[in-house]
Amino acid sequence: MPAVGTRLAPPPRPGPRATAATLVTVLLAGLLALVAAPPAAAAPVLLSQGRPATASSQENGGTPASAAVDGDPGTRWSSAFADPQWIQVDLGAPAALSRVDLRWETAYGKAYRIELSGDGTDWTTAYSTANGPGGNESLPVTGTARYVRVYGTTRATGWGYSLWEFQVYGTADGGPTLPGGGDLGPDVHVFDPSTPGIQAKLDEVFAQQESAQFGSGRHAFLFKPGTYNGLNAQIGFYTQIAGLGLRPDDTTVNGDVTVDAGWFNGNATQNFWRGAEGLALNPVNGTDRWAVAQASSFRRMHVKGGLNLAPNGYGWASGGYIADSKIDGQIGNYSQQQWYTRDSSIGGWSNSVWNQVFSGTEGAPAQAFPEPKYTTLDTTPISREKPYLIWEDNQYKVFAPARRTGARGTTWANGTPQGERIPLDRFYVVKPGTTAATINQALDQGLHLLFTPGVYHVDRTITVNRAGTIVLGLGLATIVPDNGVTAMRVADVDGVRLAGFLVDAGTVNSPTLLEVGPQNASADHSADPTTVQDVYFRVGGAGAGKATTAMVVNSDDTIVDHTWVWRADHGEGVGWETNRADYGVRVYGDDVLATGLFVEHFNKYDVEWFGERGRTIFFQNEKAYDAPNQAAVQDGPHKGYAAYRVDDSVTTHEGWGLGSYCYYNVDPTIRQDHGFRAPVKPGVRFHDLLVVSLGGNGQYEHVINGIGAPTSGTSTVPSTVVSYP
Repeated sequence: MPAVGTRLAPPPRPGPRATAATLVTVLLAGLLALVAAPPAAAAPVLLSQGRPATASSQENGGTPASAAVDGDPGTRWSSAFADPQWIQVDLGAPAALSRVDLRWETAYGKAYRIELSGDGTDWTTAYSTANGPGGNESLPVTGTARYVRVYGTTRATGWGYSLWEFQVYGTADGGPTLPGGGDLGPDVHVFDPSTPGIQAKLDEVFAQQESAQFGSGRHAFLFKPGTYNGLNAQIGFYTQIAGLGLRPDDTTVNGDVTVDAGWFNGNATQNFWRGAEGLALNPVNGTDRWAVAQASSFRRMHVKGGLNLAPNGYGWASGGYIADSKIDGQIGNYSQQQWYTRDSSIGGWSNSVWNQVFSGTEGAPAQAFPEPKYTTLDTTPISREKPYLIWEDNQYKVFAPARRTGARGTTWANGTPQGERIPLDRFYVVKPGTTAATINQALDQGLHLLFTPGVYHVDRTITVNRAGTIVLGLGLATIVPDNGVTAMRVADVDGVRLAGFLVDAGTVNSPTLLEVGPQNASADHSADPTTVQDVYFRVGGAGAGKATTAMVVNSDDTIVDHTWVWRADHGEGVGWETNRADYGVRVYGDDVLATGLFVEHFNKYDVEWFGERGRTIFFQNEKAYDAPNQAAVQDGPHKGYAAYRVDDSVTTHEGWGLGSYCYYNVDPTIRQDHGFRAPVKPGVRFHDLLVVSLGGNGQYEHVINGIGAPTSGTSTVPSTVVSYP
């Protein structure tokens, strides 16, 4: 075939008098031309769409650099009204370039350069003009580069530079291609109804995991659609059980999925790190038992009976979280100190201890705080369920549910869930031993990530740059950053979904464990937000670990849906400086929503909120047990760091159902001025707040700012504020 861009004249068509020899000559000439032609070059592809983009400036909050590479012809980047200005895109890996297309708005560049770089620092010019025409320009550009920028030196108008689209075409040059799909490894146990020995396998893993609170074992039990009889799946640490149907009723267990606390003498307050998803249960005695604490999710479950959230004997319990589930009977809360139920349907609810919160839940008890302690919202403002693995058409796929606004009830009880099916061959299946370099290569290729159960040490940051990327863990897959790196960063792009994994701080201090968006992120993601779901953080406990801040949220519109962010108070490597971590969650993005926020024991602030229009539905906190004295937690003029602080610059913020507890067991004389601190402004509002001193080990003087009665003595009775201000 001819080289790209070359048009060959056709051979002369034989006339009616042509001889056979003439015909043969013509045919041979055509064949020789084909043989002699060079092989076809790979067709150039659009490399820049959805990639991270930055710029020297932007005109306003609605014209970020990302808008020029989002593929939307109705959004644009525009700069400040000055020369020079630039916009650049990171392609993620070196690529052989062929052209750059610019679609200018009225404010275009008259003189500009197209520049290339391999490292984002040293630039070479691939194209330049001093008399650009504006409009739509398609520019031939050759060279190999990872970074491409438009560097404007002279504006054509009095405004800045403005691009509807900045598109870079070429072919990737990143070395061998990694395959998508594949098997799920030895610690993913997949069953169908004909599989022999299912109960024996469940029992074998439970024996290993029942009390392995800080062990390295990780397991996932996956049940293909069908009916399973006579099972009791006891779920221990780092164990996930899930049905592989699109709807829970596709996979029915005539039996139980059980969490109890026999290993800890009937105390369920340490039943962490486990999960159940996507199953219909017919409990043997009519009621299933799910006595869990933090970091234990119950999603897309249909219990055809009741659900008991307390351990056998009704001992202590401190959970928990239910979402997108239907419980036909009553939920027995009993001894659970706090619980959050979202977008579900329940047959009833019994008892309240300190903080039971419901949003979008059919059958929830009526709003009643402070007694009984029910906080009930009719709907959840925005929600999008966690991605999950399904078995369909004889293959694995990941189902990515659609976003809902004003959600109430489940996504599945009244029809087919809405969302996208993504074949497993579009995922890189990550297995223990995989390096961070390989993980990043898979992301750069455009693959999603499916982490199989295991513990993953990473010596560089996992960088998620592509819009719509899914990072999904099975069996509480655990990422440990080495040498003080940040474990994972997400670019300021639409629709990234992080779900189902644990980030465990390494021995060298990391500045952050997870960053959602870069500093000063400003793109609008309201139509397709990033979600962080069942992503947990741990500093210490499994060994000494350190991090300055666990999670930083910079991107606007992010949804944090069920997280436990924990500086360890027990286990190995625990001490005021041994597992130092000053901040749990810091939110800088605007319009961020947290549904189910558990953050505990940080040396300074557990949560700090700097972004506008933030909302939190349910917050659970304990202050650090191990503060050595009052001076160690003195925050300027304030006694003690608030559990949840809204910055003085914020004008609009709202929270529902927030609780903080103190248990200063090293120095019980420590005083907290308040559990919550916020500016006194009409747009900053809180509903149903409580603080409680556990047995008088430390005391709160107020609930929020100077409002609310102090906790008293050793009574362990909450002090509450129904409405602030």
